[in-house]
Amino acid sequence: MFVETRDDSREFFLRVWRKMGSGDAMEPLETLIAQVITEHPEFHAILENPAHALEAEYASPDQRPNPFLHMGLHIALVEQLQTDRPQGIRVVYQHLLARCANDAHSVQHRMIDCLAKALHEASDRGGVPDQYAYLAHLQRLSA
Repeated sequence: MFVETRDDSREFFLRVWRKMGSGDAMEPLETLIAQVITEHPEFHAILENPAHALEAEYASPDQRPNPFLHMGLHIALVEQLQTDRPQGIRVVYQHLLARCANDAHSVQHRMIDCLAKALHEASDRGGVPDQYAYLAHLQRLSA
């Protein structure tokens, strides 16, 4: 999912939410986002209020979770699994899935915690995420 600004990202989610409500046809990426939205009913009320969704601040980890970041991490993970990038992530996912009674959503939550950490560390360094450290962290989950 490529967006340039926070508002672009939120608008994309809101557009998909509207399409879900109206039954309009969706592009493949929109279908993926709709699936992630469906799996997160705790965020539906936020999507129901577009003006608030666009203005809300989620700056502090001590505050409520950022629903757009959370769902965006799910989308990024699904895209990583589809392309097996970093190479080996799909094997880790399958192993975790087998260990967690095929609870895909729970497995994704464990994995996006690692992704969020990798992104945070990259931000602190002012660089790109270290895919090898990220994959190693994921592999420790399945060990």
